[in-house]
Amino acid sequence: MSLRIPRLASTVRRTWNVPGSKSITNRALLLAALAEGTSVVENVLASDDTQRMREGLEALGIAIRDGGPGQLIIDGGRSRLRAPAQPIFVGNSGTTVRFLAAAAVLVPGQVTFVGDEAMAKRPIADLVEGLRQLGVQVDCASGCPPLTVHGGRLAGGRIRLRADKSSQYLTALLLVAGLGEAPLDIELVGTLVSRPYVEMTRRMVADFGGLIEDARTGFRARRCAAYRARGYRVEPDASSASYPFALAALGHDITVPDLGTRSLQGDHAFVELLKRMGAQVEAGAVITRVVGVGDLAGIEADMHHISDTVMTLAAIAPLADGPTTIRNVANIRIKECDRLAAMVAELRKLGQEVEHGDDWLRVIPRPITPATVHCYRDHRIAMSFGVLGAATGAVTVDDPGCVAKTYPGFWDDLRACYGTGQWAR
Repeated sequence: MSLRIPRLASTVRRTWNVPGSKSITNRALLLAALAEGTSVVENVLASDDTQRMREGLEALGIAIRDGGPGQLIIDGGRSRLRAPAQPIFVGNSGTTVRFLAAAAVLVPGQVTFVGDEAMAKRPIADLVEGLRQLGVQVDCASGCPPLTVHGGRLAGGRIRLRADKSSQYLTALLLVAGLGEAPLDIELVGTLVSRPYVEMTRRMVADFGGLIEDARTGFRARRCAAYRARGYRVEPDASSASYPFALAALGHDITVPDLGTRSLQGDHAFVELLKRMGAQVEAGAVITRVVGVGDLAGIEADMHHISDTVMTLAAIAPLADGPTTIRNVANIRIKECDRLAAMVAELRKLGQEVEHGDDWLRVIPRPITPATVHCYRDHRIAMSFGVLGAATGAVTVDDPGCVAKTYPGFWDDLRACYGTGQWAR
């Protein structure tokens, strides 16, 4: 059922509690699963993607049980890993299939991963090639899932890996490399995209007892006897926080707690773009407040390293005073959908003038034409246009349920911004 988003009738002043990071949750679950002993992970995001990761780890023999609210208790260790009797279903979770495909190298026997219709179009060939250079047999006929990994041994050594499409291929290898028989040296081919996510991986591997070092041409993962079980708290999702931050920049006052300059996540830098547009930003170590204080200016931004927030910026660009140009984001074409093409099409449907190329788009603001936005089953497109809808009342979202992939409670949190009787489904 489609959802018409009403225009906010008054200024919003509130604290918005953003749920835990998907990227951190899925990394933490895998690291805890590989660590010897019992780990407790707090503030776990409950979403389709994290459920796929949990189910995949359980299928591989890892015991995971619920603790208190937002808490998972993981009894981990490499010795627990076993090949499942059935293929592991990953839905459309890119982190799940990529991270678990690398982890499957440690599993004696063969592990098959299958996904939904959208997953069958998402490339994984670069990771497959990296695993094959390590001597691992991987069956992957199309370069996209499904794929089968024949595991049991992670040799280590030296490989060359393409890094210009997705950082997740590199992260997948770095998450497991410390448990190999020798150090793993990864030489990167092409310009590394979304580097902040790799830095997140390095810091989290270190938290669990591993060591990943910078090298002249890439990274080196040191061998360690085992990862160490521990308690770990997941911070709020910085990509999801871009939505309340963007809404605030349009004339409101919103604070997101537990997310600030100490964040592991590069997407927190989105607030710097809002600041350039004219919003007031107060970023402390573990809290961030954005206040909209006037008209926003159009800007030009290289968003190569924070590409999950491209849709958020593009969606509020029609309300800026002048064009907004987003560059160096070819990698968003191979996400849940071709996000660049999707934003061009839906912004034009809303009456905007949009220019674009292979890795860029420019939004020239025009009067907004009310329209129903097609979400392409993509959570970030739905939430981004949700912000524009709240500011204008001109947006109907055709598939509001797709936000369950990373933020199931998004519409409830947005609705909390409205006065009594202002929100109607």
